[in-house]
Amino acid sequence: TDSLVSKAGIISNKHAGDARFTDTRQDEQERCITIKSTGISMYFEHDLEDGAGKIPFLINLIDSPGHVDFSSEVTAALRVTDGALVVVDTIEGVCVQTETVLYQALGERIKPVLHVNKVDRALLELQMEVEDIYQTFARTIESVNVIISTYTDKLMGDIQVYPEKGTVSFGSGLQ
Repeated sequence: TDSLVSKAGIISNKHAGDARFTDTRQDEQERCITIKSTGISMYFEHDLEDGAGKIPFLINLIDSPGHVDFSSEVTAALRVTDGALVVVDTIEGVCVQTETVLYQALGERIKPVLHVNKVDRALLELQMEVEDIYQTFARTIESVNVIISTYTDKLMGDIQVYPEKGTVSFGSGLQ
């Protein structure tokens, strides 16, 4: 979240990752976890490919807890959103909470987008080979799609996630 807040110009880039901007409670800062959902509005301008201007975006982000003990916070956030960005750690992969969040999103008829995060850990800490990282990505995407197919409503159409359709993104914890 700090990276997005930094990109919007709300905090400096050098504080992104350390600021924990949406963890506003003292216990959240001390424990380094989100306990209560926090909303923030961010303004972005995206350059057009032809250089003919910019497209403005206002994104209202709700940062919700990732721990299963706080799933009611996720449900409340989903009820006021248009989309869900489900973040999965590259190394840890899909866990019980991932399934819970996907189940909650689909129950609210929200189409999820998958973000595979902390790719830097695979490269720098574990020094994984490129093929192994690719296989890890493939397993994560497949696991998410199995969960989606289990809980999906056929009236929502094909809501599985695919990198080539722009419903999967990859990122790092470090800038």
